[in-house]
Amino acid sequence: MSFLPYGRQVIEDDDIAAVVEALRSDYLTTGPRVGEFEAALKHATGAKHAIACTNGTAALHLAARALNLGPGTVTVVPSITFLATANAVRLNGGDVVFADVDPASGLMRPRDLEAALDRCGHADAVFNVHLAGQCGDLAGIHAVARGRGLRIVEDACHAIGTEHRYGRIGDNRFSDLTCFSFHPVKTIAMGEGGAVTTNDPALADIVARDRTHGMTREPSAFVERAQAFDGAGTANPWYYEMEVPGLNYRIPDVLCALGTSQLKKLDRFAARRRDLVARYDAELANLAPHVKKLKRTACTPAWHLYIALIDFEALGLERAAVMRTLAGKGIGTQVHYIPLHRQPYWRDMDPNVTLPGADDYYRRTLSLPLFPSMADADPARVIAALKSALGL
Repeated sequence: MSFLPYGRQVIEDDDIAAVVEALRSDYLTTGPRVGEFEAALKHATGAKHAIACTNGTAALHLAARALNLGPGTVTVVPSITFLATANAVRLNGGDVVFADVDPASGLMRPRDLEAALDRCGHADAVFNVHLAGQCGDLAGIHAVARGRGLRIVEDACHAIGTEHRYGRIGDNRFSDLTCFSFHPVKTIAMGEGGAVTTNDPALADIVARDRTHGMTREPSAFVERAQAFDGAGTANPWYYEMEVPGLNYRIPDVLCALGTSQLKKLDRFAARRRDLVARYDAELANLAPHVKKLKRTACTPAWHLYIALIDFEALGLERAAVMRTLAGKGIGTQVHYIPLHRQPYWRDMDPNVTLPGADDYYRRTLSLPLFPSMADADPARVIAALKSALGL
């Protein structure tokens, strides 16, 4: 039987045609397809502004820069997330304090944010991470953060297409900025790609500027007017200015062509992922109490991952051995994630921090295959292999 990886892109003929058309056009980068993708993403999320960039890590870094999370600032990040969330702040010079999570969902709760704030005494921002396609208590975290004077960034790299009670993730109802990733294992694939959405035009301008070396070609922003304008007061056609040192986080037109094509399928892909998750849930119920599904939150997820919580210790098994057994049966798995406070770099900075919820979640988590092109029978196949590997 074919090998099932934990994630896989779905690329169809119209996606390929869109890329070929871009390759045959005059622009391979910084052309019209970037703006087309950004307009499509605004429509898909309900945000007022969308800025595309090279990947989700770049999006997070741009968000940290836009909020001036540099030296002397503190940002709260939940310990269960990918390295990039905390790295984005640290690479901008800011300090990071880790928050605990609900061990049943892997998501930061309002009380976890409060505990982290009480521990550090003061913070400037929080990165609210959505996991596996689910978001947590957006309104509750917003209330705590705003009550303490924090700016809010949503790390929605897992959650494009997820709906919350009031709209869609990325509409920034409960945040200043939202960051997305379009890596091939995500719901929408661009090869590599990312984006930031916001409803604040000033933040949008900063993100767009910093994406392109920190420079502007907007005449109204020019400072060196004698260099910028000719005798008639018209901006010189070659002229640009660098306001601050920036980065090259521009994304090629070729990838944006793919992203725009993929965004048209977002609802279909999300519905298929929800169908597969329902099939998984039905099969997984037979493995209780040693195996449980991820705790469900009050949202309609566009599922990125299917995570099972397995009591390896009670079963007397090592997770690595189970993963190898499953691989031998054609089932790919992964772990999302090692708690960041356990990473050597961060542990050395705060060796005494204890986050029992994150540690409990990590001990039990295992991501099973989930992608739209899976067959209806694949979840049953995966759970049967898991049952065998666990000796149940």
